[in-house]
Amino acid sequence: MKASPLQKPVVLIVMGALIALLVGGGVFAYRQKPLLELGVGYGARVACGCRYIGNRSLADCKKDFEPGMELIQLSENTATKSVRASVPLIASRTARYDPVLGCQPEPFKP
Repeated sequence: MKASPLQKPVVLIVMGALIALLVGGGVFAYRQKPLLELGVGYGARVACGCRYIGNRSLADCKKDFEPGMELIQLSENTATKSVRASVPLIASRTARYDPVLGCQPEPFKP
Protein backbone atom coordinates (compact mmCIF):
# COMPACT_ATOMS: atom_id res chain seq x y z
CA MET A 1 0.00 0.00 0.00
CA LYS A 2 1.47 3.34 -1.06
CA ALA A 3 1.37 6.45 1.09
CA SER A 4 -0.61 9.32 -0.33
CA PRO A 5 1.41 12.33 -1.55
CA LEU A 6 0.04 14.40 1.33
CA GLN A 7 1.24 12.05 4.10
CA LYS A 8 4.96 12.62 3.60
CA PRO A 9 4.88 16.42 4.13
CA VAL A 10 2.61 15.98 7.17
CA VAL A 11 5.02 13.48 8.73
CA LEU A 12 7.96 15.84 8.09
CA ILE A 13 6.08 18.77 9.67
CA VAL A 14 5.20 16.71 12.74
CA MET A 15 8.79 15.47 13.10
CA GLY A 16 10.13 19.00 12.72
CA ALA A 17 7.70 20.29 15.35
CA LEU A 18 8.75 17.55 17.80
CA ILE A 19 12.43 18.29 17.27
CA ALA A 20 11.81 22.02 17.75
CA LEU A 21 9.88 21.29 20.95
CA LEU A 22 12.71 19.14 22.34
CA VAL A 23 15.36 21.71 21.47
CA GLY A 24 13.25 24.52 22.93
CA GLY A 25 12.72 22.55 26.15
CA GLY A 26 16.44 21.89 26.44
CA VAL A 27 17.30 25.56 25.93
CA PHE A 28 14.67 26.58 28.49
CA ALA A 29 16.02 24.12 31.09
CA TYR A 30 19.60 25.29 30.44
CA ARG A 31 18.63 28.94 30.89
CA GLN A 32 16.74 28.17 34.11
CA LYS A 33 19.60 26.14 35.66
CA PRO A 34 21.09 29.00 37.76
CA LEU A 35 17.68 29.78 39.22
CA LEU A 36 17.02 26.10 39.89
CA GLU A 37 20.43 25.74 41.59
CA LEU A 38 19.52 28.63 43.87
CA GLY A 39 16.08 27.15 44.56
CA VAL A 40 17.33 23.67 45.48
CA GLY A 41 20.01 25.14 47.76
CA TYR A 42 17.38 27.20 49.55
CA GLY A 43 15.01 24.24 49.66
CA ALA A 44 17.60 21.89 51.14
CA ARG A 45 18.54 24.32 53.89
CA VAL A 46 14.95 25.24 54.80
CA ALA A 47 13.82 21.60 54.78
CA CYS A 48 16.84 20.49 56.84
CA GLY A 49 16.10 23.07 59.52
CA CYS A 50 12.42 22.20 59.49
CA ARG A 51 13.13 18.46 59.73
CA TYR A 52 15.98 18.29 62.23
CA ILE A 53 15.54 21.50 64.25
CA GLY A 54 11.75 21.75 64.08
CA ASN A 55 11.22 17.96 64.26
CA ARG A 56 8.56 18.04 61.54
CA SER A 57 8.00 15.52 58.78
CA LEU A 58 9.53 16.17 55.37
CA ALA A 59 6.07 16.35 53.80
CA ASP A 60 5.09 19.03 56.30
CA CYS A 61 8.32 20.93 55.63
CA LYS A 62 7.43 21.27 51.95
CA LYS A 63 4.60 23.59 53.04
CA ASP A 64 7.27 26.16 53.99
CA PHE A 65 8.41 26.51 50.38
CA GLU A 66 7.73 29.70 48.46
CA PRO A 67 5.34 29.71 45.47
CA GLY A 68 7.13 28.45 42.36
CA MET A 69 9.13 25.75 44.17
CA GLU A 70 6.72 22.94 43.32
CA LEU A 71 9.24 21.16 41.06
CA ILE A 72 11.69 20.64 43.92
CA GLN A 73 11.67 17.15 45.42
CA LEU A 74 12.95 16.38 48.90
CA SER A 75 14.60 13.27 50.34
CA GLU A 76 16.37 12.65 53.61
CA ASN A 77 19.16 10.47 54.90
CA THR A 78 18.50 9.85 58.59
CA ALA A 79 21.91 8.20 59.10
CA THR A 80 23.77 11.41 58.18
CA LYS A 81 20.96 13.79 59.22
CA SER A 82 20.88 15.43 55.82
CA VAL A 83 18.20 16.58 53.41
CA ARG A 84 18.61 16.58 49.63
CA ALA A 85 16.54 18.89 47.44
CA SER A 86 16.54 18.27 43.70
CA VAL A 87 14.97 18.98 40.36
CA PRO A 88 15.51 15.68 38.53
CA LEU A 89 18.22 15.71 35.85
CA ILE A 90 18.95 19.42 36.37
CA ALA A 91 20.03 20.40 39.89
CA SER A 92 20.43 19.04 43.42
CA ARG A 93 21.88 20.24 46.73
CA THR A 94 22.23 18.71 50.19
CA ALA A 95 22.15 20.34 53.61
CA ARG A 96 23.49 18.48 56.64
CA TYR A 97 22.45 19.03 60.26
CA ASP A 98 25.19 19.80 62.78
CA PRO A 99 24.21 20.07 66.47
CA VAL A 100 26.40 23.16 66.96
CA LEU A 101 26.08 24.98 63.61
CA GLY A 102 22.56 23.93 62.59
CA CYS A 103 21.88 23.03 58.97
CA GLN A 104 24.78 23.77 56.66
CA PRO A 105 24.77 23.31 52.88
CA GLU A 106 27.36 20.96 51.49
CA PRO A 107 29.96 22.61 49.24
CA PHE A 108 28.75 23.27 45.70
CA LYS A 109 29.88 20.71 43.13
CA PRO A 110 29.30 21.83 39.51
